[in-house]
Amino acid sequence: MPMNTQGRPTRMADNIATGGYAETTSGSKGLEQAEPLIYERGSAVQTGVDLPEPKGTPSRLGGLARQSELGLPGLSEPETMRHYVRLSRKNYAIDLGLYPLGSCTMKHNPRLNEKMARLPGFADVHPMQPASTVQGAYQVIGELAHWLMTLTGMPGVAMSPKAGAHGEFCGMMAIRAKLDADGQTHRRRVLVPESAHGTNPATAVQCGFTVDEIPADDTGRVDMEAFKAKLGDDVAGIMLTNPNTCGLFERDIREIADLIHEAGGYFYCDGANFNAIVGRVRPGDLGVDAMHINLHKTFSTPHGGGGPGSGPTVLSEALAPHAPVPYVVQNGNDWELVEHEADAAGEPFGRMAAFHGQMGMFTRALTYMMSHGSDGLKQVAEDAVLNANYIQARLKHVMTPAFDGVCMHEALFDDRFLEGTGVTTLDFAKAMIDEGYHPMTMYFPLVVHGAMLIEPTETESKSGLDRFIDVLEALSLAAKAGEKERFQAAPIHAPTKRLDETRAARQPVLRWTPSTDDELQAAE
Repeated sequence: MPMNTQGRPTRMADNIATGGYAETTSGSKGLEQAEPLIYERGSAVQTGVDLPEPKGTPSRLGGLARQSELGLPGLSEPETMRHYVRLSRKNYAIDLGLYPLGSCTMKHNPRLNEKMARLPGFADVHPMQPASTVQGAYQVIGELAHWLMTLTGMPGVAMSPKAGAHGEFCGMMAIRAKLDADGQTHRRRVLVPESAHGTNPATAVQCGFTVDEIPADDTGRVDMEAFKAKLGDDVAGIMLTNPNTCGLFERDIREIADLIHEAGGYFYCDGANFNAIVGRVRPGDLGVDAMHINLHKTFSTPHGGGGPGSGPTVLSEALAPHAPVPYVVQNGNDWELVEHEADAAGEPFGRMAAFHGQMGMFTRALTYMMSHGSDGLKQVAEDAVLNANYIQARLKHVMTPAFDGVCMHEALFDDRFLEGTGVTTLDFAKAMIDEGYHPMTMYFPLVVHGAMLIEPTETESKSGLDRFIDVLEALSLAAKAGEKERFQAAPIHAPTKRLDETRAARQPVLRWTPSTDDELQAAE
């Protein structure tokens, strides 16, 4: 069956140039080493470790012993080290250059925070140690909880959620527990704007609610007339992201809060973009009832790479009694952990995690707060917003901002400036790789056609931003000058070229198998 490639091209142009490189015998280009798969490099008959055959004790596997070889590749220790170092050199990292992924807040993490998190009293702590031996860890959790409540103007916080979506779940479960406790079990409809984060509707459904979408208006914000028309006595609440995924502050947020409360519902605010308003705005003052905070975005802890996250959820006076266990409390000079629902002061909706949170994330976040102070945290938000607006202001003559006016922490462009060029958003992003930059977030948010979402964060210098902007300006002019072949062939200089996306999606290769002689001959 032939591939359906109707629409935008899914593979790079057939007339790919080598970009000035001569083909090499090794496949490497200068000091950029070509590296095959570990299965192709290694052999099952090789090993970097010598282990003696077991003696004496008979096998306890019985009839479950493996009857065939594992087929795992074997390499010597130097070969193994070189394989993974060569792979690591193909990665892009925040320590390598600007990481403009919108909605992700990929920023520099101060090394002081890493040093504190690696102190033995924090790095080696175990959640089942006696309380008397982990008083310092409990105090860090308690201090961090205090400052999260102070920064948000909220009276309660749950520290155990392990990530943003986990924090969303916590907030929505607290809303459900409050509704159930008040006999409002018929309220099961949650309003979710188009400009909210994509996890919001999934979280609402996971908590037993139905989702009712609210469209955005021409300015990229909640359509207030559509919102008012959705209110009713079955509404449980609204899940709104502020600033939203278009990088815009919801200017009607106070009215939205008042209307949802008058209707008998609660206001959940997705706090993933708290980075843009920390120290400037307290969500509690805006009428928010629940909001998760991504410590790994706002307070510099590691983001991405499969590492641990943390999503504490602040709660209003109405919802705080339903915060989940466990949580820490101070009793005189001692800190204690409330582990069981029966011992809690309020009516917890339950327990979300086996233990109390992620100690490394807590330590890094508190270090970040204490080293910045209140004025420093305010500057974090101001610099993040300033940098995004600087990018938008300098590029708006060659690229097309999706919405008029100033933005918050991220600049959103659409693909109108590429009309008639034959260059797509994907092509433009691939060309950025040739220039040494990781692409911005593409095709998101979905409410903008061909979206390009750029978040420079507060840690980039003006000189670094100028260099990045110069590259995007040059690429925009090249696309308009008719150099579409260059874009469609990109990336030329990267270790790996562009995939045929349609074939990769429909005929994925998920397992390595050795090629037979017949397959090799057919490929030739």
